[in-house]
Amino acid sequence: MSESIKTRFLVICVICTVVAGIVGIQMIRIQNTEAAQRLLDASENYQGVNRVVYPDRGNIYDSKGRLLAGNETSYEIGLDLNSITQPETVASIAASVLGLDYAQILGYAQMTPGNGNPVYHVLDDFVSQDKIIELETIKADYGSRKAKGNEILPNIDGLLWTAHSQRTYPEETLASNILGFYSYLDRTGGIGYFGLEEAYDSQLAGTPQEVFYAFDPQRLSTVEEVPPGVTLILTLDREIQAMTEKKLDEAIEWSGAEGGTILVYDPEDGGVIAMATAPRLDPNKYWEYAELFPNPTPYNAAISKTYEPGSVFKVLTMAAALDSGLVDPDTRFQDTGAFNIGGATIYNWNMGAWGDVDMTECLQYSLNVCMSWLSTEMGPDTFYTYLKSFGLDRKTGIDLGGESNWPLKLPGDSLWYEVDLATNSFGQGISLTPIQMVMAISSVANDGRMMAPHLVKAMVIDGQQYDVDPVVVGNPIKAETAHTLTNMLVNSLENEASNALVEGYSVAGKTGTGEIATPYGYSATETNASFVGWGPAEDPKFLVYVWLEKPSISIWGSEVAAPVFSDLVSKLVVLMDIPPDSVRLAGSNKTTGQ
Repeated sequence: MSESIKTRFLVICVICTVVAGIVGIQMIRIQNTEAAQRLLDASENYQGVNRVVYPDRGNIYDSKGRLLAGNETSYEIGLDLNSITQPETVASIAASVLGLDYAQILGYAQMTPGNGNPVYHVLDDFVSQDKIIELETIKADYGSRKAKGNEILPNIDGLLWTAHSQRTYPEETLASNILGFYSYLDRTGGIGYFGLEEAYDSQLAGTPQEVFYAFDPQRLSTVEEVPPGVTLILTLDREIQAMTEKKLDEAIEWSGAEGGTILVYDPEDGGVIAMATAPRLDPNKYWEYAELFPNPTPYNAAISKTYEPGSVFKVLTMAAALDSGLVDPDTRFQDTGAFNIGGATIYNWNMGAWGDVDMTECLQYSLNVCMSWLSTEMGPDTFYTYLKSFGLDRKTGIDLGGESNWPLKLPGDSLWYEVDLATNSFGQGISLTPIQMVMAISSVANDGRMMAPHLVKAMVIDGQQYDVDPVVVGNPIKAETAHTLTNMLVNSLENEASNALVEGYSVAGKTGTGEIATPYGYSATETNASFVGWGPAEDPKFLVYVWLEKPSISIWGSEVAAPVFSDLVSKLVVLMDIPPDSVRLAGSNKTTGQ
């Protein structure tokens, strides 16, 4: 190597060494300044960002684990205005895939961020996975193209999609009056309306949490998952609910009724097995609520609509008379066809007189005069004490949003008259909801114990299931009274060869034909036709209540509601796997040696 080369090499080394020294000294100086120390302190604390994470809403399942309400992945699509380079392409693709207006999207895409304009603009929300796959395919296709010469390749930079959870109801209208619906305020949350979604809104929603997201990729695995909201497991049976809704729809159609309700209830624990009303909303399309339920149409008539129940109420009057010791099944009554009280005259439903009858026949022939006599013999104090013990002066407290009730008129109230003591005895001049009637009459089917009606039988919280214990809300009558009255109602149905009878099964029950009040008195052509019954009579596993509003084919509950009960129960015993009496009772006698 020549001397000149060595000299140049040494000069370069010296220069590099000097420069490196100067840079090192400058770095040390900068790092020791007050500003650098503040920046260093801040950087040690700024290792990530805290974000509020909203948990998935809890699922809702039927009694056998079938999903009724859950969540699915949905997407928000928006524009990052700082990243858009081809607004026309972005607008064209977004309009084509999402079905939005091209000119409107183009206007957003051409906005310059700042000066009041946002950096990010939402185009659409709750977009399906199929649309996202289509956008991803287009984006991948554009990214794979090779430019030729000065060709400008298309891109959709700035068109963004973000996944989030969306409430979904896979069974659509099924049990929708029970479930209610979830209405979004934005993609971070909303509000539950009606039914279970309202009653358990806070539990289903869970608790939002502030989560720290580290910028260091090696620390991302330490991010904790936010647990979902509470999951509900219902007393409801999906198959029985579907069957009940079908039977209700058929009954409304052939009877010409304006609406209706059918309840299938477990009298032993108060669990609602099915609750069908009409109309029904698809909660996936909750925005159609106002159109389907114009004011004052209730979302769930079973818990929100009061009406005069008519003769099904006679079950409660007879229960009070038996329990108070006023009468027994063999007590005789001379029916003259009229009963005078408070300046008014009460007549039987057919204006006839039935002569000498016992208490079972009073029920069998549904005699208003007999019931009026029973209530006046008991007196207002005893009669209304029993009505209150049946829970008719208050809401049932069922775990659904939207329950209502009509105040029970009592002696001493300004609107109570002496004649009310008689008319109330046969379900006139008193307004109740179907769920109130079911809860009260279920005590007769359950040894005198009255259970709180409910839909939720268990909750799942953080992976642990917690069962909900049934609640006894009263013992309005003695067990002996309940058994006696059940036998009387079994006999009354069999003696009259009722349309409610179910082949192979012994059932107890009572028809109801409630006149509908108008501004000019009670209508002679419009009624509430109903039937309440339970079985098997010796060990009830179900109670069914049928109510049809203003049927046109007939005004009588015996001709309209009773056949619906029979048809439904013949399907219900199969779905509940209840053997006929001949099989069930034979097995019981063999076991007990009888």
